Amino acid sequence: MWDAFVEKLRIVVEDPTIRNRILFVLGALIVFRLLAAIPMPGINQAELQAFLSNNQFFGLLSVFSGSGFSTLSIVMLGVGPYITASIVMQLMTVLIPPLKEMYQEEGEAGRVRFMQYSRYLTVPLALIQAFGFILLYQQNGVLGGLTPLQLLTSILVISAGSILLMWIGELISEFGVGNGVSLIIFAGIVARIPSGLSQLAFSFQSQQLPGILLLVAAAIAITAGVVFITEAERPIPVTYARRVRGMKVMGGVSTYLPLRVNQAGVIPIVFALSILLFPQMIATFLTHSGISWLAAGAQHVVNGLTNQWVYGSLYFLLVVIFTYFYTAITFEPHQIAKNLQKNGAFVPGVRPGATTTEYLGNIITRITLVGALFLGFLAVLPIIVQGLTGITAITVGGTALLIAVSVVLDVVKKVDAQTSIREY
Repeated sequence: MWDAFVEKLRIVVEDPTIRNRILFVLGALIVFRLLAAIPMPGINQAELQAFLSNNQFFGLLSVFSGSGFSTLSIVMLGVGPYITASIVMQLMTVLIPPLKEMYQEEGEAGRVRFMQYSRYLTVPLALIQAFGFILLYQQNGVLGGLTPLQLLTSILVISAGSILLMWIGELISEFGVGNGVSLIIFAGIVARIPSGLSQLAFSFQSQQLPGILLLVAAAIAITAGVVFITEAERPIPVTYARRVRGMKVMGGVSTYLPLRVNQAGVIPIVFALSILLFPQMIATFLTHSGISWLAAGAQHVVNGLTNQWVYGSLYFLLVVIFTYFYTAITFEPHQIAKNLQKNGAFVPGVRPGATTTEYLGNIITRITLVGALFLGFLAVLPIIVQGLTGITAITVGGTALLIAVSVVLDVVKKVDAQTSIREY
């Protein structure tokens, strides 16, 4: 195994195509980190750190922004607007049949147009999010007062930073290795590790040693679990009927249809985060209202959502619900059964048509339960770790861990595919 790894590494270093792709990815990520180090003017760093440390939502949102929220950089929104736009477009395929046909039935040309619409939608979403976050930070004392011209300039700069990252991510996908947006998020996650380790080292106390050892053991176990769930699939045996065309005999072969345990990936966590984020943002705005009863009610909402038990329970429940919801959107048993029947294939022991649809639906419902519970556990993992160990200096959340492991597995597969092509 070690010899095979060394041989693959030698091929990567010697092959100019693979080497240039990897160097392009590294160069693009360096540009991203340089942009993330440029802060917006007029930031009160003490108020910013206090605001982020007391807010689980913005700590998680910082993961998807590539840690831009921790410094309020010019790319503070990260690829969040683009991810949101992609999710909204996928949800709209349920409501708008022409979009569904474009995405699923028009092939590569349809998907290219679909992604172009996602880019168009990213622009207004970036402008709205930039305006909302600037007002929120102003109300909490993180940003000073801005003139209308300064406010407009800040909104345009932050929105342009997000669109620039979207462009860099697509360049990585085209000229590099792996998915560009995922790699940008991965780079933001990795960039947070040194600061977290340094905070842990400075605040270390001897009585924390058992908790740290427990944290390391849990991180190893969770990483193994993420790899297992990410790669796990339920194979459905499929047999193609034997057909005779002239002198040729076609079909008669057996294969399988892989159903992944985690069909939705990290999307349900993004859904749940968005649902929990907007009520808190609105309530935070209303706490400064001049109407006493409205401000008091908004404060109760903020206090309830910042309670770890309430937050953890709602977050877990929403992740489970959205896992089933997103799986139902992306996986259609009826369409798969129809395609199998159209191509002369069937599941042994199951009648084609409606019976196959029901059979596939029952299986995907059962295996999705495992994936949904696992995603819910990963979502509330930081709360569990903090409760068991009392360590808050470094908490690599389950969401960040899921993204990091998924990106590494994807990049390894893409590099392996490139080396295999070279060998052939």
